[in-house]
Amino acid sequence: MKFFKLFSLLSVLLLLSSCIGNMNPTGGNSAPDYPYYITTKPLVIKKIAVPTGTKLTYEEHFFKEGQQDKMLNENKLIYIDLPVGETINWGGVPVTGISKFFNPKMRGFTVSADFSQLSEDKKTKFSKLWESCSYDLDITVKNIDDWSFNTKNIADVQSCSVLYQRYFKDDVEQQNFLNNIYVELMKVDSK
Repeated sequence: MKFFKLFSLLSVLLLLSSCIGNMNPTGGNSAPDYPYYITTKPLVIKKIAVPTGTKLTYEEHFFKEGQQDKMLNENKLIYIDLPVGETINWGGVPVTGISKFFNPKMRGFTVSADFSQLSEDKKTKFSKLWESCSYDLDITVKNIDDWSFNTKNIADVQSCSVLYQRYFKDDVEQQNFLNNIYVELMKVDSK
C-alpha cells in the first residue's frame, strides 16, 4: 500500500512539473515574432531585385519584433517573401521566396518555386528536374551575401525535397540526381 501511495504521489508530481514546465505566457508553443519589413519601393536585396510589398524577415532580435518601420541590417536577413502572385526569375524559374539555412555551419538558402507560372516553352532540363522532386531547392553558395542566380557563386545543390539529399552520401541514386541537377543548373545562363 505504501508503494502505491508513493508511486501515485510521484506520478502527480511528475504530471504537475511537466504542466508547469510547458506553461507559456503567449498561450502555447508559439513561434518567435521575428522582426520584418515590407518594402515600400522596388529594392535590391542580397543582389536580387525585389518588388514593392516584399516581406523581409530578419533573425530574432532582443529589442525588435513584428513589423518594423525601416529595414534592418541585410546580414541579419533570413527570408525574402514576394507579394502573393508575384515571382522573380531565378535560373529561369519563377520563385516566390528565398530563405537562408538555419544551420549557421551551412552557407546557403532554400529557393521556393511556383511552377504553375512557368510555361511549357520556357522549361529547361534544370527546371524539369527541379519540378520533378519539389518546389523547394536547397543551394549552397560561396558568398552568403549573394542570393541571386549567379552560377559563379553556387557551390552545390544540397537537396531537393526529402527525396534527394547530400546528407545521404552512400545513396547513389540521390547523389546522381543531385549531381545531374547541379550540372543542368550550371548550364543555365546567369544573366
